[in-house]
Parts: sequence; structure tokens; C-alpha cells
Amino acid sequence: MKEISTASGLGGILNGFRDLTKESNKITFIGTPGFCTPFAELIAYPIRDSGKEMAFVANLGADGAKKIVYTSHGMQLSEKTDPTADTVVILGGLAMPKISVDVDALKSMVGRILTDGGLLIGVCFMSIFEQAGWYDAIDFDYVIDTHTDVRILEK
Repeated sequence: MKEISTASGLGGILNGFRDLTKESNKITFIGTPGFCTPFAELIAYPIRDSGKEMAFVANLGADGAKKIVYTSHGMQLSEKTDPTADTVVILGGLAMPKISVDVDALKSMVGRILTDGGLLIGVCFMSIFEQAGWYDAIDFDYVIDTHTDVRILEK
């Protein structure tokens, strides 16, 4: 993978994602329940008024895909939906060692739900896709790899 741009902060993730998905009509996020769900909702927020359909698949459960919809409380999961999409986003929680998602099973599911000529995006923290060897295993079109610094302050 080669670096095509850099940015910082939350805006870098959100603006980068919005730019990559300008031509997308339906976006399906795949991630771990709990950990990845709020990140999918956060990343979906900047495109809430774009008319794009969005869905979330927990782990490898494509049959249980849920719509992501804009509500008065922000982006939230809603009723079941078809996960088939022209853009699929794999979230980094799936590559964490304790999650143990089988990368071949993930690739198979992506092959079933990503339409021909579709876009495959990875979104991760701390280079987890690279550490897990997924750059070689999955043919990402783009990866948004975010690193965070944490400061805890006390009075």
C-alpha cells in the first residue's frame, strides 16, 4: 500500500472517508459488535444527508445486517437490511488478535456482498491490518489507518 495523503484528528478520518465514498450509493460496514459499531456510526455521520444507504454487519453475520440511519440521537442501527453494497468497509476490530475472525471467511463474505467493480475500504487504528498481515490477504482499494495520542490530565 502506498500513502496518498495524510491528515490529523477526527476530521482527517471523517473527511477522508467522505471523499473516498463520493461515488458510492450503498455502504456496508463490517465490524465487531460493540467495539466497531460506534465507529461505523461515527464515520457514517458526515454523509448522513447524502442519500446513501448504509448498513452494518456484525462479525460475519451478513444475514443479520442492520440499516444505519440518522435519528435525533445521531446515527443508529435500525431494521434488518440486505448487506449487498457497492462499497464495503472492513473495520479494524475484526483484525485484533482476541477477535480471531477468519480472514478467508471474511473475504468470502465480502465477495458475496460487494457488487462487481465495487470499492473495498479498510478503516483501522494503529496499523492493525498491517500487523495482522491483512494487506497481503485482502485486496483493499483504500485503507484509512489512524494513530492516536492519548493524554490524561489531572488537576
